[in-house]
Amino acid sequence: MLVVRDIFQLKFGKAKEAKVLTLDAIKIMKKYNPASVRFLTDFTGKSYRLILETSYSNLAEYEGSLNSTLGAEEWRPWYEKFIPLVESSEREILREVK
Repeated sequence: MLVVRDIFQLKFGKAKEAKVLTLDAIKIMKKYNPASVRFLTDFTGKSYRLILETSYSNLAEYEGSLNSTLGAEEWRPWYEKFIPLVESSEREILREVK
């Protein structure tokens, strides 16, 4: 099992706007992506972080999900709204220990 975390460092004062946009992102992602999807916000550590966490059985499933979601007609308009709220981002791909 892989856990992918896309970590967005939001611009100061933009967290509320970003949280509202996550509702639309989840709808789009669930339409094209059968994986588990959730957004998390910071409680400790760096402030104003928004973390998108998804789970996949393997890298091929993750890659297929990227292609279908990012290629979706409704993704680009959503992303154009989200970009101005983000200062920086990073991605972690983690393997679950069993």
